[in-house]
Amino acid sequence: MPWNHILSLTFLTALLVAGIRLMVPIFLAALGEIITERAGVLNLGLEGVMLGGGLAGFTVAYALQNAPGGESALLASHLLAVLAALIAGGLMGFILAVLVVTLRANQVISSVILVILGQGLTTYFYRQLFAGQLGPHVQGFPEIAFPGLSGIPLLGPIFFQQNVAVYLSGALLIAVWFALTRTTWGLNVRAVGQYPAAADTSGVNVVRVRYVATVIGAALAGLGGAVLTVGQLQLFKENITAGRGWIAVGLVVFSRRRPALAFLGALLFGIADALQFRIQALNIPQLPYEFLLMLPYVLTIVVLLRRRHGEDAPAALGVPYVPGER
Repeated sequence: MPWNHILSLTFLTALLVAGIRLMVPIFLAALGEIITERAGVLNLGLEGVMLGGGLAGFTVAYALQNAPGGESALLASHLLAVLAALIAGGLMGFILAVLVVTLRANQVISSVILVILGQGLTTYFYRQLFAGQLGPHVQGFPEIAFPGLSGIPLLGPIFFQQNVAVYLSGALLIAVWFALTRTTWGLNVRAVGQYPAAADTSGVNVVRVRYVATVIGAALAGLGGAVLTVGQLQLFKENITAGRGWIAVGLVVFSRRRPALAFLGALLFGIADALQFRIQALNIPQLPYEFLLMLPYVLTIVVLLRRRHGEDAPAALGVPYVPGER
């Protein structure tokens, strides 16, 4: 194995830059799930929600960029792609909320239905919308280089010359942490997830809080899908998420529903993903590419084994609330 190349500063810098970019879709989905679970709703359907948001964002970006004058409307295409992904994810979250909050259906079964729904709908609509086209592509999100700071050795390329989605995820990390821990809304969300009967008695609308948390959480997962398809891969194909939604669910357990820990877990996955791509490029005969492909997922399983299932979970997570019951 060419250790001299792997341990070089250039290789490590490129690895960290790519790892931070690759973590964004998983982190956004995990961040949304943290909001949802803090309110007592379990959404295991992130895989399907990311697919829905990914196709919605890609379709809007492709339509606008390939319209007459599309080159001049690149920024608008990205903004509307993000909006479309948020709406698509939010709609899937609303469907889940109707099932589990209003109809009080089983949350595990209902959320898994979202996976099937997302896979089925995206496969159907992709084939209908792009029939006969060979590998449709879009232009991805731009990079933002901060003057002066981007030129700092090592730190500049990693932190100050990144894809715009990276900065967006950092802003959302701060916003979600602040909203959950420093606002009345966040207090209501945590109260509804921990003891909904007491929250109801104190005047909190349990149904409304759970609806809003579920929709917001799914919207962020949909945004993660658009970052993957538009911002990173610049294409869409069937089941393009390749298990990232399930990894996001695992990160929520690992992080104990804390945004900062979810960020670190997603970063670990992103670096592992970037590492397997780069080692494959070295074409080392002793390492089968199948082993490298499974590396990020094996790492996730190892991390999860260090956490007890359900540790620090909200007391009412997955439990339907019936007004009047104690």
